[in-house]
Amino acid sequence: MAVNFQPIYILASGGSRAVEQLDTITNNIANANTSGFKKILMREISQKIPENVGQTGDLLVFPRFRDTPVINNQGALIKTDNPLDVAIEGEGFFNVETNVGRFYTRNGHFSINNEGFLVDQNGGYILDTNRQRIKLDTNGRVDITTKGEIYQNGRLVATLRVVNLQNLQPVGNGYYNGQEQATERYTLRQGFLEGSNVNIVKEMVEMINSHRRFDIYMNLAKSLDQLEGRLNEIGKA
Repeated sequence: MAVNFQPIYILASGGSRAVEQLDTITNNIANANTSGFKKILMREISQKIPENVGQTGDLLVFPRFRDTPVINNQGALIKTDNPLDVAIEGEGFFNVETNVGRFYTRNGHFSINNEGFLVDQNGGYILDTNRQRIKLDTNGRVDITTKGEIYQNGRLVATLRVVNLQNLQPVGNGYYNGQEQATERYTLRQGFLEGSNVNIVKEMVEMINSHRRFDIYMNLAKSLDQLEGRLNEIGKA
């Protein structure tokens, strides 16, 4: 008797999706305390395939990966009283220049490097509205308005570049890519940081459910394999 591997492939596909979901949830939990981090969601689709050619009514369904959208909801604002910490309330991302290109971030934990430039916690240069690096006096007082104007010792030095993004994609280290879109729907809060929008309790529940899902798929695959083996033995008798 021939072994029908198709149901095992379907169960294996489900197990793979469960592992991918676990990886996504683990990443969310690991970044729950990362300023400006946005939750990532893994979505699936149901792929239908004909079991036998010509019998379109006889379908099997297996789960396939669809995409991992970023949930761009506002995180809670956390007061730090650090004058170089800036939180975005509303839409928008800061523009950052790194060694490998320009990206965007919601993490406003800034500092002044040895060269006097305003940088993020990864050492990336924060850009102004002219897409230029922002240079500050390391000893001067810094005041940042709600629209990103940076004053030092009463003089306007630069204005933080804040843009909104469509088709948001994470690239790591708190950075994102996407299609730029102008926005004025934001308020900057000096002396605050935006917390992540990850709900740690919900993520732990999702992790437990994903573990259970993986176990169910693998146990079914094992039982099906054993059943196929017994049917083969009967066929040989």
